[in-house]
Amino acid sequence: MTSPAALTWRTLPDAVAGRLAGASHDDGLGLYLHVPFCATRCGYCDFNTYTAGELGSSSSPQSWLAAVRRELAGAARLLGPRPVTTVFVGGGTPSLLGGNGLADLLDAVRTEFDLVPGAEVTTESNPESTSPEFFEAIRAAGYTRVSLGMQSAAAHVLAVLERTHTPGRAVAAAREAASAGFEHVNLDVIYGTPGETDADLDATLDAVLSAPVDHVSAYALIVEDGTAFARKVRRGELAAPDDDVLASRYERIDARLSDAGFDWYEVSNWARGDDGACRHNEAYWRSDDWWGVGPGAHSHVNGARWWNRKHPSTYASALADGCWPGDGFEVVDADDAHTEAVMLRLRMRSGLPVSELDDGERARADTAVADRLLQVVGDAYVLTDAGRLLADGVIRQILVD
Repeated sequence: MTSPAALTWRTLPDAVAGRLAGASHDDGLGLYLHVPFCATRCGYCDFNTYTAGELGSSSSPQSWLAAVRRELAGAARLLGPRPVTTVFVGGGTPSLLGGNGLADLLDAVRTEFDLVPGAEVTTESNPESTSPEFFEAIRAAGYTRVSLGMQSAAAHVLAVLERTHTPGRAVAAAREAASAGFEHVNLDVIYGTPGETDADLDATLDAVLSAPVDHVSAYALIVEDGTAFARKVRRGELAAPDDDVLASRYERIDARLSDAGFDWYEVSNWARGDDGACRHNEAYWRSDDWWGVGPGAHSHVNGARWWNRKHPSTYASALADGCWPGDGFEVVDADDAHTEAVMLRLRMRSGLPVSELDDGERARADTAVADRLLQVVGDAYVLTDAGRLLADGVIRQILVD
């Protein structure tokens, strides 16, 4: 008898095929769809993205969508009937596809999978490539959330980050999204950029809180190896972010958002009410199952993790040849799964179940409680306000004897 894996991709590793065959058909599945296209490359970004000049004639939105359709079809055959609870379109710049392109992408998902009633369907967007007509089109197509990259309201900060949108456009886009019927709108903020002042951050937060948003993500600027930003820091053209400044800015952000009715539910994410939280990202932090579709996308299903070929043309070629588009995989063993549970669950406000830890780890967690970095809430360890500033250190303290 021919296995479903053989009918799908001839190069699918046996270890991955086995895990997929044993996956639940009942539990909800998340789908991540990676759009690799960007108009320009921001200096701090290390995501798997490409400008039109970098791609040349090797790839296009049309060839990419054809490959995505092939991967979705293969995933559906391997997984069998499984309810999809969340869809997240990221990038890159998904809004470059336009409203019709994003509608086509969601149609491709519906062709192969059943979206549950009330499924969360999110797309990231660059404010400069949106319009009232864009938001109306994707809302009509079935998208329920929009995440807009704001980063800062200060022009000189955006210039350092090499962002292409103008100050004020992100807030205007959020208002357009709300007018189109989106109840869930997120603004992304980056803090700690060289040259940013407290006044700049305050102006950014003023702008955020003037917008009709129910979710805010705020990330400390990280200097990623291989980026233009890292090269400038190495040459001394830009200062590296200062840890004390980052901590102060985080406290400032948390205070302003808390006063405005937002609650943190993950160290870098705040929402107004439970409905405002991003269910797709919560699934990542719980290590639930998700399938990542597109070049460079990562997946995690039933303890198997794999990642796709990065370049859009090699990704598409593999699928056109009937091959698995993956570039590598691993099967997560019990020790690694435990480590990841501690690392991810402790970042969430719902916390890390006490039962997840062994005796030695609980003793070290109790030391963090005595140091007022953790607190016990019900049957879980939860970071305190001070602990959120030192989350990575708290995690290391628990895991390393």
